[in-house]
Amino acid sequence: MNTKEPYESSPGGYELVIKRVFDAPRELVFAAWTQPQHLRNWSAAPSWVTITEKHGEVRVGEMFNVTMRTPEGKDLHLQGKYLEVTAPVRLVFTHAWLNEAGEPKNHTLVTIELAEGGKKTELTLRQTGLPSAESRDGHNHGWNGALDNLEAYLASC
Repeated sequence: MNTKEPYESSPGGYELVIKRVFDAPRELVFAAWTQPQHLRNWSAAPSWVTITEKHGEVRVGEMFNVTMRTPEGKDLHLQGKYLEVTAPVRLVFTHAWLNEAGEPKNHTLVTIELAEGGKKTELTLRQTGLPSAESRDGHNHGWNGALDNLEAYLASC
């Protein structure tokens, strides 16, 4: 089951929910999100961008910074902070794109939940606090691109 349609939330802005099922055990899917030896093989980014910098450890309270380069050569900077790391079921972090001055534009909250289903894993990605439908739809496109990369990587493991 792949659900790629975003859902709108109420008072806190817009919400994106994506559900995907991966043909991999939950422990491996969680490791792919949290361990450097896996992350460097799929980058947690869509295939149309290149990760040029990534800093931070996946631990509660740790900040991370990522720079993505678009095919046109534009650098996009984002940062976040890990709020919850509960192996192998849940990962929660803030997510904010940075403006030209290096300041966060809008903080959102991303929650990754993993449910075991035999040898498969259902992933639910929820991003809340998006400022507009356009932002929600852009993140839907980006996250689904990243999840496509994750699916390809997991198939090679």
